[in-house]
Amino acid sequence: LYCKMKELGERVRKSPDRRAAAAPSVAVSGLSAEADSQGIASSLFFADRASQVEIAEDQAGQRLDNFLIRRAKGVPKSHVYRIIRGGEVRVNKKRVDADYRLLEGDVLRVPPMRVADRSTRDDAGATKRERATAFEIVFEDDDLVVIDKPAGIAVHGGSGISFGVIEQLRIARPDARVLELVHRLDRDTSGLLMIAKKRSALVKLHDDLREGLVKKRYLALASGAWREAKRQVKVPLVKFTLAGGERRVRAAVDDEAEGMTAYTIFHRLENFDGRDGAYALIDVELKTGRTHQIRVHLAHLGRPIVGDDKYGDFALNKRVARADASAGPGLKRMFLHAARLQFAHPRTGAAMDLLAPLPTDCTRFLDRLRQVSSTSV
Repeated sequence: LYCKMKELGERVRKSPDRRAAAAPSVAVSGLSAEADSQGIASSLFFADRASQVEIAEDQAGQRLDNFLIRRAKGVPKSHVYRIIRGGEVRVNKKRVDADYRLLEGDVLRVPPMRVADRSTRDDAGATKRERATAFEIVFEDDDLVVIDKPAGIAVHGGSGISFGVIEQLRIARPDARVLELVHRLDRDTSGLLMIAKKRSALVKLHDDLREGLVKKRYLALASGAWREAKRQVKVPLVKFTLAGGERRVRAAVDDEAEGMTAYTIFHRLENFDGRDGAYALIDVELKTGRTHQIRVHLAHLGRPIVGDDKYGDFALNKRVARADASAGPGLKRMFLHAARLQFAHPRTGAAMDLLAPLPTDCTRFLDRLRQVSSTSV
């Protein structure tokens, strides 16, 4: 895997324009104020009259409340639930509850809904859109799109983050009926992320994930030397909440029955002798997909990921973030990259094998470690 990634990365870095050479991009910034303020809601709902919407095949299976909330941008959730409870929203001319699952062919009647005008809102939304990035597309067809997500961007809003990858894509593609995350990556993890463009694709890929038919490989830089060429870790994980409300995960102890099964295989690729100690580049094979699984398993082994601000060595993180005049730039992110995805195409069944090269900041830090290692021999 690393050899393939290195070859791909070399081809990308030799190009004068890395982004253009790697893949086409979805440009998110630069949207007109009119397009942004109306969004998807303007194509479905009206402020002055009731709307009639027929549910298509790729929209079936969604809860009624979620369907309305996602498409009525700018309308408060409380208002959406109020019009459902009041019977103003009808499905096939009948009152339904908020948790009703929409069926293909259902006719949805929605009362007049006014989306807040852009000029009446504060500048927070504009600032977020100015910061919006362009995502490199690794693969796209009518069923799904796979992007190379940069580190530092959440995949969705929540927990104090209101503008993630999926929100940016929905703004960039206002005519898309379905754009849903197939799986997730941590905010500080870069690499391959799948987004479904059809409900049928989302359901099929979720089934494949549950059956273990989607193969995920990551590249991680762990602190400390790694002796074994291959190591399997089967340590259950337990979720817990800190006093401030932040959610974390830890390795379960022997007598904890509530731990979730977690299985990771680590393959050593390269060891380094750095000025701040030893490091190891690891190819990580996920057999289960628990929250923070790789990070917690490596921390449990005493080999936390370099740059991990939750489970890592905080003193080491500060040292590696500093640039070194003789050895090169520091690393100001977590060194964890979703490098490879292998799965069957949800519609055709074709075997898919997608790769994303290591980001430049990671490859530069590896070059720094190699330089230090060579001079210390």
